[in-house]
Amino acid sequence: MRWLLAVSLAPFVTVLCASCPAQSAAQPQSESQKSLVLKPDLPGLGRNHRLILKDGSYQMVRQYQIVGDRVRYLSQERGDWEELPANLVDWDATRKWEQEHANLSGDESSPGMKEAAEVDAEEATARADEKARMPQVAPGLELPDQSGVFVLDTFQGTPELVTLQSNDLDINARSRNGLGMLNPLAGARIRLALQGEHAKVHLHVNDPSFYLSLPAPAGTEPVLSHPITIKTVNPTADDNRVKGAESPSSQFAVVRLDERLAERRLGPVQIGADGKIVQNSNVIPTKVEILAGKRWMRVQLTQKLLIGEYALVEILSPSEMNVSVWDFRVYPVLGDNPGSIGPILDQTSER
Repeated sequence: MRWLLAVSLAPFVTVLCASCPAQSAAQPQSESQKSLVLKPDLPGLGRNHRLILKDGSYQMVRQYQIVGDRVRYLSQERGDWEELPANLVDWDATRKWEQEHANLSGDESSPGMKEAAEVDAEEATARADEKARMPQVAPGLELPDQSGVFVLDTFQGTPELVTLQSNDLDINARSRNGLGMLNPLAGARIRLALQGEHAKVHLHVNDPSFYLSLPAPAGTEPVLSHPITIKTVNPTADDNRVKGAESPSSQFAVVRLDERLAERRLGPVQIGADGKIVQNSNVIPTKVEILAGKRWMRVQLTQKLLIGEYALVEILSPSEMNVSVWDFRVYPVLGDNPGSIGPILDQTSER
């Protein structure tokens, strides 16, 4: 029985040792990386081990091994093999943690282990919340943890996020009296225009995707990477204010603007009997998707765009349209947009 137990544990000892001759031939073996003898009653054998890093964080792993100057480990959280530089691991702290938990029987659970499990659960919740606030929209490219509207563009083969600022329509009235909504069918009777010959943002693709932050649920506050100031007096008069969608039930359309000298006019948006936006030569309906976590809304076009000036408009109901729109220009020969956000790729995945 003793012989059989030793054989069954051999693979774990080989993989879980801090270093082995075959694994560390490329570098000298330090005192802190010497093999740790694992006992058969170690709790969570092949399930709960920690690689403690020098920055104080740690990785929960099922197995790990040193290969050259890197550590390969099977992540308990993600279930995949990953790797990191061996010099990032605090081997003394890792060895100490293993030794402190090596004398527990398989049925025992120390207060430290219970506390660690609670911390792990809290960290998993925090990571899930962060993922909801910052979903990935392209490899290595995540939305920032802040309110706003972003468009996914591609410049010279690299995906990037560009911020869209909201602009208020000029409805050709002497006094707007704090008007924040208008009837989308009224465009045939009043002039709706944006000042300026061109939008500040230009896109290099004809099928962009838009991402709009959603209002925080009642009783909660959004966690922002950067604080913003919200004005309570006549907020609609504040150009370039940071905001996203007004409602998760909104409809959206991309409207091609009629370019007239120093202004760009927006024609009427027709709403059908079914409450849906009616497509025509200048109005392109969209597909709307609420992303996991309900922090972001993705808006995608139903057809590709031509070169020209456009505005993304928000339809709140058959009789209400947001007076603020997000304008942009499709013109692929221009350079990069200032302040665009590019991807951060994991260099270790390419090894």
